[in-house]
Amino acid sequence: MPVKPENILILPGWQNSGPAHWQSRWEAQQGFRRVDQSDWMTPKRGDWIARLEDVVLGCDGPVLLVAHSLGCILTAAWAQVSRSTGRVQGALLVAPGDPERGELRAVLPSWAPIVRERLPFGSTLVGSRNDPYCSFDKAQALAASWGSTFVDLGERGHINAESGLGDWPEGLVWLNERNDKKGD
Repeated sequence: MPVKPENILILPGWQNSGPAHWQSRWEAQQGFRRVDQSDWMTPKRGDWIARLEDVVLGCDGPVLLVAHSLGCILTAAWAQVSRSTGRVQGALLVAPGDPERGELRAVLPSWAPIVRERLPFGSTLVGSRNDPYCSFDKAQALAASWGSTFVDLGERGHINAESGLGDWPEGLVWLNERNDKKGD
């Protein structure tokens, strides 16, 4: 059963996604729902997990997750502890951040280590060869750990507003593929 637009949950990363970001465009154009966090600048993993759990439990039907950067790390951390993962039909994980890197560990201390357990739902991870926040090898390794189908987007930076994706129709295709199937 296809997921209703309001049950397609947008999970931005650290500092949120601005108006030109593809996540914000999808929210405005497609009717998807952003999971708002109380603190975008100094995020605490436990707080973000609790908020995602609340939103998932409030959905009346199956859910799809659309995560970017730290939102990908949130997805894995939430899936490890949640009893609600059965509600998730799939996830599109884009440009995971790497809070284990020295410069990011200092500002995101509660996010390391990254959870590396297989996700209990199907997922697609889209990575970039020149992402300044996560090496290509690390993105591929996370995809393997999580059981995600990996998509190489080439050199598109952090796959955000600065990447020039606009409405990013290609990403919507991958999301719709996740919407059309249950698991993998």
